Amino acid sequence: MSSPARLYRKLEGLFSVFKPSGIHWKLVRDTIEANLLKEINAAPSPAPKLEVNFQALPSGESGTTKELIMAATQLPVLSASPQVRGPRYRTLKVGVGHRLDAFSSGVLVLGVGQANRALAEFYSSPVTRDYTLEGEFGMATDDFSYTGRIIERTTFDHITLEKLEKILAMIQGGHQKALITYSGVDLQSQEAYELAVHGMLQPHSKSPPILTGLRCIHFQPPHFTLEAQCVNETQRYLRKLIHEVGLELRSSAVCRGVRRIRDGPFGLQEALTRQHWTASDIRRGIKVHRSMLKAFSKVSDSTRAEKAQSKQRYQKTGTADDSTANITATTPKHLHSATEEAAENVSP
Repeated sequence: MSSPARLYRKLEGLFSVFKPSGIHWKLVRDTIEANLLKEINAAPSPAPKLEVNFQALPSGESGTTKELIMAATQLPVLSASPQVRGPRYRTLKVGVGHRLDAFSSGVLVLGVGQANRALAEFYSSPVTRDYTLEGEFGMATDDFSYTGRIIERTTFDHITLEKLEKILAMIQGGHQKALITYSGVDLQSQEAYELAVHGMLQPHSKSPPILTGLRCIHFQPPHFTLEAQCVNETQRYLRKLIHEVGLELRSSAVCRGVRRIRDGPFGLQEALTRQHWTASDIRRGIKVHRSMLKAFSKVSDSTRAEKAQSKQRYQKTGTADDSTANITATTPKHLHSATEEAAENVSP
C-alpha cells in the first residue's frame, strides 16, 4: 500500500469530472479536495523511526558489582505519529480550469498540486470547447433560461428545420469571418486560406466569443438541441445565443440546458461522475489524461510547424486569387481523433 506522501505525489496531475447542473463549481472542487484529503491521510503511515535511549538497569540485575550499568534500548519516536501530531495533510491545492456556472453541466477540468501550473497554461490556451444547447421555442425570459421571469410569449408553428438550419449557417458564417479577423492574418492572403483549409486558425485570448461550429442535432418543436464549438465563450453567451436564434426566426426561445461535452482534449466519456470522485479513480483519470495530453501536444506542435510553413509559403507567393467565400465556408478541424486513440491505449 502507498504511504500518504507517495499517494499525494501520484495524485498530482490533470483530470476531468462531470459537473451536474444546479451545483456550483466551488462545491465540486471542495468535495473532491475533502475526499482526497480523507483518503491520503487514511493511507498507512510508514513505521515510526527508532531512536536509541540508554536506561539504567534496576538494582540487583548487574550481579555482584556495584557499578552503574546502562542498557541501550530502541524506542519509537512518537512525535512523528499521526496520533500525536494529527493528519499530515490538512490542505490540498485543487485548481479548476474553464469554469461552469451553476445552471450548466458537463466536463470540468481540475488539477492537483504541482499540476496547477499546467492547468494555468491550459486555461490560457485557445482550445475549442464543445457544447450541446437545449432550447425551447415560444417564450422569452429576462435571463435567457427557462427558470427566468417570462417577459414574452410567441407562436412557433411557422418554424421548420430548414429555416432553423439556414439561420444557424448565417450565424456561423459571421463567426468564421470574425475568426479570421481575430487571428491576425490578412483576409485576402494565401496564408489565411491555407490556415482555414487545415483548421489552424486560432483567435487571440482577448477576442470575443467565437463559434467555430454550429448545427442542429435534434428538432421537435417547440424543443430543439444545438451542438456548438466555441472559443472564449461563457455559458451566459450560449444561453443568449438560443434567445437570438429565436429572434432571427421571428419568434422567441429560452435555453433549457447547457452541457459541455468537450474541453480541448478532455471529453465527456473520460469525465468522472460523482460516485467516482475518489483517489483511486482520480489516479486512473490522471493516467489516461497524461497520455491524451501527450498526443494533444504532438498535434499542437505539428500545427505550429504547418502554420510556420504556410507563412513562409505566403511570403514567397504573396496574395492568393482565392475568394474569401472559400475561406469563411471552411469548417475548422478538431484534434479529437488523436486524443481518443490515446485514451483507448491506456488501460484503467
